[in-house]
Amino acid sequence: MLLALDIGNSQILGGVFKNDEILFKFRKTSKGYTSDEFGIFFKGVLRENGINPGDISKIAICSVVPGLIYPLYQSAIKYFNIEPFILQPGIKTGLNLKYKNPQEIGADRIANAIGATKLFENKNAIIVDLGTATTFCIISAKKEYLGGIIMPGLKISMEALAIETAKLPKVEILKPQNLIGKSTVEAIQSGLYFSHLLAIKGIIAEIKKEYFNKANITIIGTGGFSKIFENDKVFDYINPDLVLIGINVAVKMNEETISKKSRDKPVMTWCISGQKQKA
Repeated sequence: MLLALDIGNSQILGGVFKNDEILFKFRKTSKGYTSDEFGIFFKGVLRENGINPGDISKIAICSVVPGLIYPLYQSAIKYFNIEPFILQPGIKTGLNLKYKNPQEIGADRIANAIGATKLFENKNAIIVDLGTATTFCIISAKKEYLGGIIMPGLKISMEALAIETAKLPKVEILKPQNLIGKSTVEAIQSGLYFSHLLAIKGIIAEIKKEYFNKANITIIGTGGFSKIFENDKVFDYINPDLVLIGINVAVKMNEETISKKSRDKPVMTWCISGQKQKA
């Protein structure tokens, strides 16, 4: 079994795979934990979901928080006796990265792209990941990672309003019943939701026009806030597990390298099917 961990700025999303099936998922805040706290938590959550921690044979980590990689790595060694696979520059991705500096691409965006090319093979795709930030990744049918767009996410936008103003409160992020709010809370909720919805629709329309002409394209929603927009006909598919699926696929693509456990210094750039990607 594989324990896949996606380390975000706000939360850790974890999942256990048996072959290609996700047996269960869990979330945990990602702030200020030691390797012991991580290890004890992971063993506990596995047992509570009917999984023997001893049945975990692989651990994979995808992180956009560099400071958490070391304690997570150590927790895997100490509590599972497993050297974890880190989704980082140097691994096989199967993608042709059309980025000026491929090292800048976040591991979560790479994992999403790998997952999308697995689920929607030979299709043009736009991945919209609604997490702490809202990111767009544009993938061609030839598995070319054309680039992306990054903008403040719903939570960041809400917190910025609360921090930078004297009287505006933090609010629950949800789909409002009406466009026009009848209270300050409702007005903020409406502003957050509709500004994001219209931005997503507008950006997708521009990407289609500029990069894909009249070609068919699949719009994929993922991330913690994607479900808020599930009834708005903005996405063709919503898959909150896309990053975990990508991690699972990446582990399979790199099994030979993992088994060798090479002591060579890592090549710090993403790879295309085993070939070094030019920066």
